[in-house]
Amino acid sequence: QVQLVESGGGLVQPGGSLRLSCAASGNIRSLYRMSWYRQAPGKQRELVAAITSGGSTNYADSVLGRFTISRDNAKNTVYLQMNSLKPEDTSVYYCNAVLETTGRVTTTYWGQGTQVTVSS
Repeated sequence: QVQLVESGGGLVQPGGSLRLSCAASGNIRSLYRMSWYRQAPGKQRELVAAITSGGSTNYADSVLGRFTISRDNAKNTVYLQMNSLKPEDTSVYYCNAVLETTGRVTTTYWGQGTQVTVSS
């Protein structure tokens, strides 16, 4: 079994900051690409940012320059630092990990989601 546990969501005013964390645990042999997605009510889930095991990153245009994704491979944890938050960033944020299990199966796991609300 593999679990992705997210934390750090909440309510913040426009212009504020939040830091999301996602810790992977369980029968993990290797963690590959880790990503953050978000989904607002009535909208499709969209990629926010991704980071490879080697540290290469990519971002959605809407968050470029405001959000930073990073990872701690020793802790199997990925972070999303969100600055200059806007009301349109309000969504449920989901962690995603591509990993190889100890059973040598490569697959994708999702976290349960954490709510981020940007409002005054």
